[in-house]
Amino acid sequence: MTPFICTERERDGSDPIHCSQRKDNRKAAIMLPKFDPTNPLATMSVLEDVTTNVKKIQDSLLEAILSRNSQTEYLRGFLTGQLDKQSFKKNVPIVTYEDIKPHIDRIANGEPSDLICDRPISLLLATTGTSGGIPKLIPLTAEELEQRILFGFLYVPLVFKHIEGLTQGKSLMFYFVTRESETVSGLMVRFMITCVLKSVNPTNSFLWDRVQISPHAIAICEDTNQGMYCQLLCGLLQREHVARLGAPYASSFLKVIKFLEDHWPELCSNIRTGRLSDWITDAQCVSGIGNFLTAPDPDLANLIEQECSKTSWEAILSRIWPKAKCIEAVITGTMAQYIPLLEFYGGGLPLVSSWYGSSECFIGINLNPLSKPSDVSYTIIPSMGYFEFIEVVKDRQEAGHVPADPVVVDLVDVKIGHDYELLVTTFSGLYRYRLGDVLRVTGFHNNAPQFYFVGRQNVVLSIDLSKTYEEDLLKAVKNASLLLEPHDLMLMDFTSRVDLSSLPGHYVLYWELGNKFKNAKLDPKSNVLEECCLTVEESLDSIYREGRKNDKIIGPLEIKVVKPGAFDELMNFFLSRGSSVSQYKTPRSVTHEEALNILESNVVSEFLSRKTPSWELHELHSSR
Repeated sequence: MTPFICTERERDGSDPIHCSQRKDNRKAAIMLPKFDPTNPLATMSVLEDVTTNVKKIQDSLLEAILSRNSQTEYLRGFLTGQLDKQSFKKNVPIVTYEDIKPHIDRIANGEPSDLICDRPISLLLATTGTSGGIPKLIPLTAEELEQRILFGFLYVPLVFKHIEGLTQGKSLMFYFVTRESETVSGLMVRFMITCVLKSVNPTNSFLWDRVQISPHAIAICEDTNQGMYCQLLCGLLQREHVARLGAPYASSFLKVIKFLEDHWPELCSNIRTGRLSDWITDAQCVSGIGNFLTAPDPDLANLIEQECSKTSWEAILSRIWPKAKCIEAVITGTMAQYIPLLEFYGGGLPLVSSWYGSSECFIGINLNPLSKPSDVSYTIIPSMGYFEFIEVVKDRQEAGHVPADPVVVDLVDVKIGHDYELLVTTFSGLYRYRLGDVLRVTGFHNNAPQFYFVGRQNVVLSIDLSKTYEEDLLKAVKNASLLLEPHDLMLMDFTSRVDLSSLPGHYVLYWELGNKFKNAKLDPKSNVLEECCLTVEESLDSIYREGRKNDKIIGPLEIKVVKPGAFDELMNFFLSRGSSVSQYKTPRSVTHEEALNILESNVVSEFLSRKTPSWELHELHSSR
């Protein structure tokens, strides 16, 4: 890594100085100080310091951001020289990406970074972009990238502290880079995970080798299939040394499991013969795997073949990797729907959701890695950005709309049990930027609030007055999917749309189902999918149910079952439009015509609610 540079200017306007050379005696640095990630005590000390000095860090951070960037074109237009917090809150507007996109586009086209930031924008981060199909571009400076890498090291000692046996092995974490691109002016465009992986260099590669099973050269292979195959092969060849399993997101880890299901015979053949498949041609993959695939190992091949050929893949991960202690992946928010699948394949392995962040800002760490997936809370790290919170009222506003006089509070002023939408302000040029994430305060660690990730503050489905938010749709689908369990079926993935081709319009859910046992089949006489339709409707709010039962302005909800692999096709479509395998999230609502055509072409059966959901006149529309 490059030397950590502190980003706060001295009062006389001099250049920033190295944090290790600071001569003042202030107790709280505004950004994460450089620390030795291999020293757990040093790491925990930093974590305790930043979660104790929250108010001082936040106030100093905002002061430093405004001082540094006050002469940028963007801030100059709002602040007119007034750099205090009150002026910032009064004059700088709350924005979405569309509001700042013109400035970012100008930088991408070659105008200087000081439109929004006083330091050079070193690259633009691409978001997943699966909602609209086109990634957003988020500015990032070199020093903020270094802060994010330090942030990533903060949670490492927590996992080792709470889970015994991790020191006796390494991590089989699956990473995938996405091919880089450039703007017309030559500015690099990368996804965040690609950015972190590419930051590994000869000066810090020992950290990778110390922790990871797969060589770094394989992880940065730009051919996803070759990289995934060789990472799996490394993990199988060293199965006795795997202490942790996972990927950045639950969805990407499940794609690895599906890949294993499709390729285990070939992997076993490689292990049995000691020869790598001819289609693996990437030089880095061939070189990286060469250190492990050194001789035939028929005993290992037979063992893996025996496990993978069993009727059920329940607990397949703990059977193949018997010394694995946990599965590590983001399992909150929209990823929560995959928890039952991970539990099925994991066979009791704890699910660890380590941290919470986005392309715009890294935000919080899970201080209790062994908490139940439904109870995961993230502790805000106040050094990562200046955080504000719009209180989310119970009748909730329409997506993208901010009330004329919203209730906005600082990080230290949030209240336990309340829901908030997060705003971030960063050194890299985002000011009062709406992430769209809704967080519920669950408690405090020292003085740092802890949040449960509720979901996205966006409407995914809407007919007439009924507006269904992502959080509500996820809960409804989860309730309905429980009906599948007695039939040995699993919901593998889903998305939705509104069908207005006939009146009244209705919601359509696309479900991909999987079997717990290879020969399991749904009884043709079973009406379980119709029951699922009704359960989804019963789980939605009173406005929807009134529209269905009383006003009859909403038609029966429909579930369309698609062929296995349909959601892989959907993912490939979005990848072709610039998304990333590592960061891909299935969109919970699809409107893109070509994406819908992919889904419709894979439909194998259709089901409708034959009953109307319950609704009573006394129900309050504002209930959640």
